[in-house]
Amino acid sequence: MINPSIISSMYGNSGSLGGLGSPSSAVYAKVERALAGQAGVAQRLNTSLASSQTKLSGLGQLQSALADFQAVAKGLSGSGLSTSATSSGKGVLNVSSGATAKAGSYAIDVSRLAQGQVLTSETQLSNSAKIGTGAPATIKVEFGVQGDKGFTPGKDAVKSITIDSSNNTLDGIASAFKAAGIDASVVKTGGGFALAIKGADGEAQSMRISVTGDAAVKDMLAYNGAANSKLTQTQAAQDALLTVNGKQVQSASNTLDKAVDGLKLTLTGKGKTDVTVTQDASQIASNVGKFVEAFNSLNTRLGVLQKGDLKSGNAVTQASTQLSQLMRTGGGNISTTALADAGISFDSSGKAQLDEKKLKAAIAADPAAVSALFTNGGKGIADQVAGRIDSLTGADSALKREAASVGKEITNLNGKRAELSKALTAQANALVKLYTQQEQMGSNPALPGYTGPRSLFDMLA
Repeated sequence: MINPSIISSMYGNSGSLGGLGSPSSAVYAKVERALAGQAGVAQRLNTSLASSQTKLSGLGQLQSALADFQAVAKGLSGSGLSTSATSSGKGVLNVSSGATAKAGSYAIDVSRLAQGQVLTSETQLSNSAKIGTGAPATIKVEFGVQGDKGFTPGKDAVKSITIDSSNNTLDGIASAFKAAGIDASVVKTGGGFALAIKGADGEAQSMRISVTGDAAVKDMLAYNGAANSKLTQTQAAQDALLTVNGKQVQSASNTLDKAVDGLKLTLTGKGKTDVTVTQDASQIASNVGKFVEAFNSLNTRLGVLQKGDLKSGNAVTQASTQLSQLMRTGGGNISTTALADAGISFDSSGKAQLDEKKLKAAIAADPAAVSALFTNGGKGIADQVAGRIDSLTGADSALKREAASVGKEITNLNGKRAELSKALTAQANALVKLYTQQEQMGSNPALPGYTGPRSLFDMLA
C-alpha cells in the first residue's frame, strides 16, 4: 500500500503539488493500483534479502558453536584433563581450568562488571514512519574514551552507515547499525518507540556519532556527550574491576583468561568468592564427561543448522564431517578399541555415548593412558579438535569465504532495494501529479497516452 506520508514528504511539509493542493484519497488509491503490478519485484527482493540475512546469521551461529567446543577442547590440553576449578560464592563468577592451571586457592573480589554504553533516542510515535526527507545521510561512529575533558578516539575502526529513503525509519536505522556490526534495537516506550544503540563492553568503547546529510537524521543521532544531544546516555561504558589475592585487575570484558594463570573467569555479579583449583587423576572422568557432552551439544547444533539456516552449506557440512571423524579416531592416531575400552562409543546418529563405569575402571588401571587419548603432545583427540577448529574458522576457511560471499550479496540486494525505492518514488511522484491534475480538470482517469517514468522492470533490466 502507498503510504500518504511517504508521497507527501516529496513535496515538503505543506503537501502541496506545485500549487495543485494536497492529493486526495482517490489519487492515492489510483497510484496504489498503478504500482501494484511491481509489488512482485519488491517481494522477490525482500525474500532474497531475508534468505541471505538468515544464512549470514546461521554462519555466525556456526562460528559460535565451534568456538564453544574449541574452548572445552583446549581446556583439556596439558594438565587440564586432570584439573578442576570451583567457586565458593554464588552469582559472582563461573570458572573453568585449562592446561596451565595449578592447584591452589584464590580470593577474588568483584567490585564492578564491564558494560557497554547505551544511547537512546527520543520517542517516536511509530517504528515505521519516515524520518526526514529520505535524502542520503552518512553516520560516522567512532569508539574511544569519554572523559571529563571530552572524547578521546581509540584504535578501533570507524564505522560508517548510510541512511536514505530505503531505511529512514527506526526499524531501518536499527538494521543499518546492526549491518555495520553495532548492536541496535527498537524498544517500546510509554509514548511509542525509541532507538537503543549499544556499544561493546569496556570504557574504551564509548561512542561519538557524527552525521552529515539529512538534517532530521543528524538532529536525531548526532552525539558527542553533550547535554543538548537528542540521544540520551542511559548506560555508561565501563571496565570490570576486581582483585585477585589483593591485586587489582581491570578488564574491558567480563570474561578473563589472564587474571589467574590457567583459569577462565566469567564474571556474573559483584561480590567475594574463593576459587579452588584441584589437580589429580580423579578429575579425569568428570572432564571427559564434559568433553563428550560438549561434542553432543555441538553435534545437535550443527544438525539444526544443516536442516535449517545452512541447508546444503559447505562450511557446516565440512565441520560436521571432519570433527566427527576426529572424535572417532583422533585423526588416525587412536583406535576405536582404545576408545571403547575407555567407555566411549558412537551410535548410528553420530552421538557420543559414555559408559562411566568403564571409564572410571580404565582410569583406575592406567590414568596416563586414558589421558593420552585426549591430550598427547598434539596427537590426542582434544588436541586434534582444537587445532582443526582453527582451520575451520580461519581466514581462508569455507566459513569465512561463505560469510564474505553472503555479505556481498546482502550489500548488492540492499543496493537494488535502494534503486527500487528511488524508482517507485519517482513513478509515484509523476502519477500523483498527473492524477491530481486530471482530477481537478475532470480528465479521463485512464491516463490515455501516458508516457511517465520507466517501469521498475525496465530499470532492473
